[in-house]
Amino acid sequence: MFLNCPPALSPSGIMQQIKGYTSKILREEFVELSKMPGLWTRSYFVSTAGNACSEAIKKYVESQKKRY
Repeated sequence: MFLNCPPALSPSGIMQQIKGYTSKILREEFVELSKMPGLWTRSYFVSTAGNACSEAIKKYVESQKKRY
């Protein structure tokens, strides 16, 4: 997922919003998930892309899948 946001927003705050919203939507659609105490772990990974274009990043990510 690529996000473009103002530097005033913290990565942890953004992830908290994304995980909270997706958890709510998924639990509404799949009732059996409501029995779980937590849907997501507290972990996440954030990195900057610098001057790399999104296509170069996508190719890099795809190449990581082919290592196994």
